[in-house]
Amino acid sequence: MTDVIRTSTEWLALREPEDARARSVELATAAASLVGDGPLLVHDLGSGTGSMMRWLAPRLSGPQTWVLHDWNAELVQRAGEDGIPSDADGRPVSVRTWVRELGMVRADDLRGASLVTASALLDVLSSEEVHAIADACVATGAPVLLSLSVTGEVRLDPRHPLDETFQAAFNAHQRRSADGRRLLGPHAVAVARGLFLEAGWHVRPSETPWRLGRHEPQLLAEWFEGWVDAAREQNPELGREASGYLDLRRAQLSDGVLSAVVRHRDLLAWPR
Repeated sequence: MTDVIRTSTEWLALREPEDARARSVELATAAASLVGDGPLLVHDLGSGTGSMMRWLAPRLSGPQTWVLHDWNAELVQRAGEDGIPSDADGRPVSVRTWVRELGMVRADDLRGASLVTASALLDVLSSEEVHAIADACVATGAPVLLSLSVTGEVRLDPRHPLDETFQAAFNAHQRRSADGRRLLGPHAVAVARGLFLEAGWHVRPSETPWRLGRHEPQLLAEWFEGWVDAAREQNPELGREASGYLDLRRAQLSDGVLSAVVRHRDLLAWPR
């Protein structure tokens, strides 16, 4: 998986404020009610530098222990360097890290979990990996909060005739085969929802879009460039049309008149 997913600390730091704004407070509050009073053991899958922990820990009772699972040792190392959050009662949480391939997660790895979380993870996994994670969570029996899974829907303003063409190519890129893995991309959140429903669990969704504009110009610019690059990688024929499109969009970025809504969906699942 490490050859497929290359995530920089700079990108994670850039997106963290918008992630925090977009995540569903309603689902987080419901998760807090489900887990009740501490002590709590939270397993965070695909933790990166710990942004989910920093956002959610203050909304949960304590004491808390977080186990950060990621395939990138450099990212999880940064979790402690970026500051350890406190729980709702003001106590610093305890943090452990586990560097691993997430497709190998099993129920025993989540033993004793009060809550399992993940953020911006599902859409970069294969069907087999999502099934493995869902199976492990169901066997563990702890509530699961999955945030910021992309749905594939993007709305740029002002609109342009090529927007839908680039969106389709980007979504195809998200579903590509890489190193023998067929990624789920925008289908991932629906697959996860179906797996938990098949297991007889409650599932509660929430729409959690990024709304990018003048308040986050650098994030908007970085997101847009990456969106276009992935579309062109998937469909090289777009290169002939992309030059004028990019020139126009970059001018709109510079003038502060471009905005984007990038749709995500959060899911809270828990056993009946």
